[in-house]
Amino acid sequence: MGPSATIVAGATAAPTVIDGSGRRLTLRRMTSLDKLRLFKAAGPSLAQNQPWLGMAVLACSVAEIDNVPVPPPVNEQQIESMVARLGDLGISAVAEAINEQFEPTPAEVVATAGN
Repeated sequence: MGPSATIVAGATAAPTVIDGSGRRLTLRRMTSLDKLRLFKAAGPSLAQNQPWLGMAVLACSVAEIDNVPVPPPVNEQQIESMVARLGDLGISAVAEAINEQFEPTPAEVVATAGN
């Protein structure tokens, strides 16, 4: 694999995290379309419930559990089932991984300071 292919593969690689139960969770990057579908699955009332929706986004960000693909939920029951399947340990691990992914590095903070 050449240098360019290595860089592209690293940039597009799905992040993984091991939760407190030892499960390997592979995350998916939710696109705008994924989020739109999540709102539809949640329905009009739950799509406006920020705490519920935040938990749903974390659960829907999981693409695989122990290398077994997990399809995106398409209704409220499937979302809640995924939250139950992940449990507190899985949800916490996903939240930490997502926060680390979007948390700026010290170099990024310095580069953008004053802008």
